[in-house]
Amino acid sequence: MSVHPKPLSVSPLKSSQPLGASLAFLGLARAMPLMHGSQGCTAFGKVFFVRHFREPIPLQTTAMDQVSSIMGADENIAVALQTLIEKNQPDLIGLVTTGLSETQGTDLARVLREFRARQPQFDSVAIVPVNTPDYLGCLETGFALAVESLIETLVPEGRLVGRRPRQVNVLASSMLTPGDLEVIREWVEAFGLEAIVLPDLSGSLDGHLVPEEFSSLTLGGTSRAEIAALGESVATLVIGRSLSRAAERLKAKTGVPDFHFSGLMGLEAADSFTQTLAHLSGRPVPPSLERQRAQLQDAMVDCHFMLGFARLALAADPDLLLMLGQFLRGMGAEIVAAVSPVRAESLAALDATITIGDLEDLAHLACQHAADLLLANSHGVETARRLGLPLLRVGFPQYDQVGGHARAWVGYRGTRQALFDLANLLLSRHHDVHPYRSLYWQDTPRSREAGAAAHTGSAHA
Repeated sequence: MSVHPKPLSVSPLKSSQPLGASLAFLGLARAMPLMHGSQGCTAFGKVFFVRHFREPIPLQTTAMDQVSSIMGADENIAVALQTLIEKNQPDLIGLVTTGLSETQGTDLARVLREFRARQPQFDSVAIVPVNTPDYLGCLETGFALAVESLIETLVPEGRLVGRRPRQVNVLASSMLTPGDLEVIREWVEAFGLEAIVLPDLSGSLDGHLVPEEFSSLTLGGTSRAEIAALGESVATLVIGRSLSRAAERLKAKTGVPDFHFSGLMGLEAADSFTQTLAHLSGRPVPPSLERQRAQLQDAMVDCHFMLGFARLALAADPDLLLMLGQFLRGMGAEIVAAVSPVRAESLAALDATITIGDLEDLAHLACQHAADLLLANSHGVETARRLGLPLLRVGFPQYDQVGGHARAWVGYRGTRQALFDLANLLLSRHHDVHPYRSLYWQDTPRSREAGAAAHTGSAHA
């Protein structure tokens, strides 16, 4: 693992921790993320979410200004919380710090204690604090910190494992799209089990019309009651290594056993998840999944001619980078460049040289190692254009095409479609051998007219 010693980030790859934490809270029912920072911090994040999901995004700010940044902004938090509760009656508020408030040294725990003491009438509203300085980590780490704080704040201590024998918990990494989460829920339900997904973006940001003309809160997602019932499940399925700490905390509080998966992309990973569900449910694998598996195997045979020894360059947050890298290497591709915005222990499991850097580093490595194709978010479009390479858009954000948030990558069907897309992009770079043309051969409008006239004259004669 290497880090390029640059004094600045050129063509940044990473999205900030506050964005990741806010994204996690957007996967909860009747929730409101509240960023403790300036109005610009929140407005910038909201633009990212709106362009990616193409949905209205509930996101609020404590609106720190020059004075409160120097003299203290504790009152901004109290006023913002009171205003949100009185006007919107949310079930949950996710209080997220930013670089400005972290630099100031805001003590969220103390501020919330004082707020609860002064405003006991608001005790029914859950407030989940999470410290996410945007000068550390990335979207993935902020998301994981929010999930950990949700478990710490809302899951009660106890030993009620298996009280709901058909219920399983799913801790879902930030790499999973709403489309992925729909696939996972259907996957679990195929074995007669019920899934509590935390957080569940497939319920709130999957893109669906609702009867309400307007809502200031999230519509859909994981409810507070479901979070409180996590300790009554038979097992926890942890998808993404970034959530390992959150899973450990849930297991320590409830005793629910957990099963960890780096990702659910590729035949081996999908088979492992399927066998785990069969074990937990005591049921055989449904015929529908058997057929999807056979379809994926056929797609692997069809596409290995294109993907075998293909030279690929990847740029993504650690969880997604690991899942894509393991899947592509399993198909025989060569990872010639792999760039992550932050260090992560999980990346040691990827058999490739990892560079901690940005999209400029990706461009240099892809050019140096003669990559055939890039995989990155929409910020990589210009890099791909300069290098003359096709780009498969992965991760967050995707703003230059429609439907990126709804795409499913995991499972047998998701993997199959990814194979087809990769193979087609590689085929688009394939140049056929041009037919040989004699030096004396001419194909001009005048020669064609002369040929046609000669043919007509001979026919009249």
